Amino acid sequence: MLIDGHLAVHVNAGDRASTRKVVLQSANGTYSDGQEHSVILIRNKRIITVQVDESKPAELRLGSAAENSPINISNFYAGGIPAGEGILGLKLAGSFHGCISNLIFNKELLYFTTSMKYEHVDMDSCFLSEKPKTAVQPSDIMNSRDIMIQHELQALPVPLRPLTKKVVCAKDELPDHVQGAHQFGLAKGSHLTLLFNQSAVRKKLSVQLNLRTFASSGLIYYMAHQNQVDYAALQLYGGQLHFSFDLGKGKAVALHPAVVSDGKWHTVKTEYVKRKGTIIVDGQELVAVNALGDGSTLDVEGKLYVGGLPLDYVPKNLGNVTHSIPACIGSMTINGKQLDNESPVSIFAVNKCYERVQDGTFFDGSGFAALVREGYKVRSDVNITLEFRTTAAHGVLLGVSSARVDAIGLEIVHGKVLFHVNNGAGRLTASYEPRGTNSLCDGKWHKLQANKSKHHISLIIDGNLVHTDNPYVQSTSADTNNPIYVGGYPADVKQNCLTSKTSFHGCLRNLVLTKGQHRELFDFSRAFDLRGVFPHSCPGAEH
Repeated sequence: MLIDGHLAVHVNAGDRASTRKVVLQSANGTYSDGQEHSVILIRNKRIITVQVDESKPAELRLGSAAENSPINISNFYAGGIPAGEGILGLKLAGSFHGCISNLIFNKELLYFTTSMKYEHVDMDSCFLSEKPKTAVQPSDIMNSRDIMIQHELQALPVPLRPLTKKVVCAKDELPDHVQGAHQFGLAKGSHLTLLFNQSAVRKKLSVQLNLRTFASSGLIYYMAHQNQVDYAALQLYGGQLHFSFDLGKGKAVALHPAVVSDGKWHTVKTEYVKRKGTIIVDGQELVAVNALGDGSTLDVEGKLYVGGLPLDYVPKNLGNVTHSIPACIGSMTINGKQLDNESPVSIFAVNKCYERVQDGTFFDGSGFAALVREGYKVRSDVNITLEFRTTAAHGVLLGVSSARVDAIGLEIVHGKVLFHVNNGAGRLTASYEPRGTNSLCDGKWHKLQANKSKHHISLIIDGNLVHTDNPYVQSTSADTNNPIYVGGYPADVKQNCLTSKTSFHGCLRNLVLTKGQHRELFDFSRAFDLRGVFPHSCPGAEH
């Protein structure tokens, strides 16, 4: 780090010894002179040497315990350290203001374009010379929030060469949250558990709630006896609401034909009184259904499961629709009594709802959705279609990989969409860059189609086609067997056809993978792993 124009080097080998420090001073009095300087730091067992430009190297000597042990590195930061990521015993005066290029770590050139995350970094150029020529104190430089990082353009592989034009993205504006409502379906086991007076529902049950969803299936609520003989449940499947209950002698089901998967708010009321069950949607009542057998009371525990069930709860009466509903649910009452949903007994994978939503799945830029747990086999051909909207110039769209090099990947890098394929002999890339002032990070929906066949790959964005031929005539099949990762991927998973680790921030919808005659539309709410993803709930009004 730079301190008052001098270069300070601090090293801690993690061997419980104290931090070793050395300060290198410029012959001219300061390194903060606007000139380019080279820094080389080399470790050889216990000796660390640091050299700036052609000056005499300085030495640091580590403790004897560190002689043959590696210095464990899990994070590598350049230019500064993110808020909340302080390093023990290290006081930083602020972020670096200046340019960094040709960063080489263990003989590997690190490309800033593939950074996992960056803030206030200009990837394209070094504008130090354009700063006003006033006397700037080194301390002012230290506290500047702006960092500029410059690359040697020629050192970058072609798909990662920074744009000559600046990518202008729309401002990210999220709508307000809905008071007193919760968004479900954010992971397997997404649910709320609320307490109620179980004796009050023995003879009469009336559950009312407000519901907003684009999904066609999921569990809305469930209550049951410990042995699950008596129960009451509201499910959505086949796009219709089903209210089922059992007083101990047989199940009765009422279903309502109203369309509720339209993203609009609906008031739903389910009632059981005197062995009769009714379901009312927006005031429209459905003909009652009688309970079977001669049971006359509903004996259940005083726990209401809302939006889904805990992972360790195995329901006996709900058929296939036991998954959490990707919906916003609010204003819950039982027999007219408002339930306190702000202090649930248990809560898992539940979030606030946005006031305005549209069809699509929201990725908040922190995670991913994982599909096809047993692994997706791309082989010689696949056609991928999806729609996306984003206000970010970088982000992973989709990746399928293998233990070897075979893989496919779709990503946005510097506002361009890249489609990579590796059939085993080398990576092919089709790259689409919008023309003129058009932008793919304008917050509007864009249609994408990526096609891989034996001998070429193509990419169509909003009707514009780019394609690349496969020069490896003998290598035509991508033998993948890993899950499909959408919007990002876990840190411990290798992706051979993605250059970016940045998770997607925006919305996706209508993801379809087609192989021959087999066409599969993927529902993100059924992903086997979801992190930072809001299925069927894209914030903002439809443009």
